[in-house]
Amino acid sequence: MAAVIGRRGLAGLGGAALGAVAQFILVVVVTRAYPADEAGAFFTATALALMVSGIAKLDAGNGLIYFIARARTYSYLGISGYIRAALVPCLLAALGAAAVLYPRLGPLAALLPFMVVADVLLAATRGFGVMRPTVLLDGVLVPVGQVLLVGGAALAGVSGWGLTVAWGVPYLPVLVLAAAGLRGRVPRTPYLPGTGRDLWRYTAPRSAAGAIQAVFQRVDIVIVAVLAGPAQAAVYTAATRFKVVGQLANQGLAQSVQAGLVRALADGERERAGELYQAATAWLVLLTWPVWLAYAAAAPWVLRLFGPAYGVAVPVALVLAGTMMVATACGMVDVVLTAAGHTGTSLANLLAAVGCTVLLDLALIPAHGALGAVAGWAGGVIVKNLLPLWQLHRRYGLHPFGRHTLPALRRTAAA
Repeated sequence: MAAVIGRRGLAGLGGAALGAVAQFILVVVVTRAYPADEAGAFFTATALALMVSGIAKLDAGNGLIYFIARARTYSYLGISGYIRAALVPCLLAALGAAAVLYPRLGPLAALLPFMVVADVLLAATRGFGVMRPTVLLDGVLVPVGQVLLVGGAALAGVSGWGLTVAWGVPYLPVLVLAAAGLRGRVPRTPYLPGTGRDLWRYTAPRSAAGAIQAVFQRVDIVIVAVLAGPAQAAVYTAATRFKVVGQLANQGLAQSVQAGLVRALADGERERAGELYQAATAWLVLLTWPVWLAYAAAAPWVLRLFGPAYGVAVPVALVLAGTMMVATACGMVDVVLTAAGHTGTSLANLLAAVGCTVLLDLALIPAHGALGAVAGWAGGVIVKNLLPLWQLHRRYGLHPFGRHTLPALRRTAAA
């Protein structure tokens, strides 16, 4: 168990760290190379693409992880059917979204199906307990490729749709390589009756939750652009770019332990599930709190990397840092909740969080711009973390910190 966190967890965090740095560099490149209005339009378009692709994924990836992780050797022959049952609805949803959004996103819309299918295939590899494809492809190839291609486009004077296409192209090789990585693990077998029904019975509530989560992560940028203009959207994106550190770190740890949590909770081993949860939370706090404290202290200087006009966003950075420290202290509460099968409860929690964010955004952004947007986002994050934290305590007695924390850290360090 310690080896899971020690090797896979830290590998996931390594990929998350590289991705966070690359995304930060990408924002610096765009804000330095283009006026605030044009930079804001780029950030809005890419946020919209990520939001829509997150919706079109239907959370099928987590459904695949659930079924693949629970499978035993004798049932591996049905896994190819689960993968096909997951891919078809997601692909259809992505194609529909691409057609609808083409007038708004241009050629970037045509890349949405590739983004969606690549994510689902990478999730299937994690169902087997393998982290390397996700770390190398999603954690390294995509963000580094985006920095190189967008930077090259900026040097060449490309703007508008050409810049967004440069951002989206790295998803093409990810799809090809993820599919190749699965071929050796999954024998292609006839489709077993009931496979799709089983998959989507579990995944359907989580599909809505995944869509809401995708909206929650990106809707603030779109609302700022609509209510306060693209220049304010650029300022808000720059000041909150560091929130990707927490998101990616949490994602990296969650990806590494999700399959183990599913197995532990399915087998009724709450002790083992609690140890995994507490070890992951401890590492999340140890590795991200120094980042947030440093960002809060250095915000006046860090924000000027984006350009002189971005120095006014220091209060936004302070709210961001404080909120992320609270969120990381709760650990990956939603992952644990869904690993226990409570997808409907997770959906209700996300609805409450998005509702809180949107209401606060509508009330605060017109008068306060980027600061109002980060306040709305912070309210949603608090709701999103505290609700499942209370539910896990009430139903399973699970806590992010406890008697397993220090022993788990010692065993993880040894591993």
